[in-house]
Amino acid sequence: MPAVAFHFNVPERRAYACRLLRKAWRSGARVVVTGEPAMLTEIDRLLWTFDPLEFVPHWRGPQAEALPARLQGTPVLLLDQPSPALGHDVLVNLGHEVPSDWQPYRRVIEIVSRDEFDRDRARVRWRAYGAAGARIEKHEAGAA
Repeated sequence: MPAVAFHFNVPERRAYACRLLRKAWRSGARVVVTGEPAMLTEIDRLLWTFDPLEFVPHWRGPQAEALPARLQGTPVLLLDQPSPALGHDVLVNLGHEVPSDWQPYRRVIEIVSRDEFDRDRARVRWRAYGAAGARIEKHEAGAA
């Protein structure tokens, strides 16, 4: 059962996700990011531009099965449908529902903004993960 970490009170989810993905990539983690297609497309764009001196290797697609064979080693996948089939061990959820197929990952990260709708949906996901037996961690954005 994966550990689930909720990152609360994030001022801007997209920028936070980019910094989190850069940190994960630097540490050698292999990450799948899932959420609404429009959000993933925006993250794809931002990963090319958020840091002018660095590039986070990533691929954007509908599902892991569409990933070209030559890109199988890509450390960050932005997928409409998450799949741990390629050995990625971390799942970052930017959606409002618990992702399907989340349990095979070693770690799940939920990024929650200050928006009340986002917080309400996160509470529902928290309960769902807890009911499934996941160990849940809470992190406050900006906390030391």
